[in-house]
Amino acid sequence: MEKIGPAGEDGLSSALREVNVRSVVYCLSDFSAPWGFSVESSPAAKLHVVLRGAAYLAVGGTAPVSLRAGDLDLLPFGEGHVIADQPESPVRRLDAILAEYPVDLAGRLAYGSGGSPTRLLCGGFELLTALPDELAGILPPVLVLDADTGLARWLEPLFALLKEETQVSSPGASAIFAKLADVFLTQVLRSYLAAAGGRPGLAPAASADPGIARILKLIRAQPEAQWTVGSLARAAGMSRTSFNSRFRAVTGEPPMSYLTGLRLSRAAGYLSATSNNVRHIARLAGYDNEASFSKAFRRAFGRPPGQYRHEQLTARILNR
Repeated sequence: MEKIGPAGEDGLSSALREVNVRSVVYCLSDFSAPWGFSVESSPAAKLHVVLRGAAYLAVGGTAPVSLRAGDLDLLPFGEGHVIADQPESPVRRLDAILAEYPVDLAGRLAYGSGGSPTRLLCGGFELLTALPDELAGILPPVLVLDADTGLARWLEPLFALLKEETQVSSPGASAIFAKLADVFLTQVLRSYLAAAGGRPGLAPAASADPGIARILKLIRAQPEAQWTVGSLARAAGMSRTSFNSRFRAVTGEPPMSYLTGLRLSRAAGYLSATSNNVRHIARLAGYDNEASFSKAFRRAFGRPPGQYRHEQLTARILNR
């Protein structure tokens, strides 16, 4: 990658330095169980911060992920999703809920059936400078930053301030929410991308070959799927020979080598920005067992996953 920026600064560092977020906070929502809402896909990236209680998030028909107070989830590509107090709770479209229960002048929504409470800060965000394709390609469809991770502890003073602001209806509170969300999101994205971008060579998503561009998009949406060269070639509508040749021409490497690099880059990001254990991250990366994942990770990054995570946390502490 071409060196840019201050002397001695590599391209990745320079790109990360430009990662800054502008947030639009839609509303502060107080739900009471049972409740659930759905949001359709849209180009706008989305975020949710659980300030009190608990919830479940399901993206694109996947199994629900549990969220609790202090958790923050990001949907960088604006996928459709469902959030509810329990996976089996009835779900309504969010726009229908807002039509019946409009937000008040302070930007607050109250909805539910009177049971246990959950408070969510919901909104959207955009990057002030678009990410290079090779960095955007390693972002997952959903990233959950849970309350136990070292990154969350590093941002704990900001989270405390955010919770304090939500207790009152002071003038300008929505602007404060947005500014605090900017800091949260910028640091989360930088941390994830700095770790995930440590393996060079991922090709940009854009391609003059539409067939291969479609497969790159498919791989990046589901890197954990049990892909083979044959299944990818069939998805592209090509013979194995033609697919291999065209894929290598676009990316500079064979399909399975590219897939492995993407999986391990995502895994590095998860190690830095979440507290998921190594076994869970191995599954997210498409590995059947922790041992084979750890071996592949060490081969790509020069140290085992646990050591890599410790180094990322230590670097954040030293750079505070």
